[in-house]
Amino acid sequence: MSRVSVDPDLCTGHGRCYSLAPEVFDADDVGHCVVLVEDVSGALEEQAAVGEKNCPEQAITLSR
Repeated sequence: MSRVSVDPDLCTGHGRCYSLAPEVFDADDVGHCVVLVEDVSGALEEQAAVGEKNCPEQAITLSR
């Protein structure tokens, strides 16, 4: 199991995370990332890892 977090100071709202992993991430009113599920495992952990790898600002962290 891993924990997902987003640094709101780094996120600029590219939207890759919630486009690639909509069960883990969503957007707030201005398009910045919001974590829907903080503790992930299995398929959700895989989605979170894809979101983390595709964030241009490296705002997403997966802690194992």
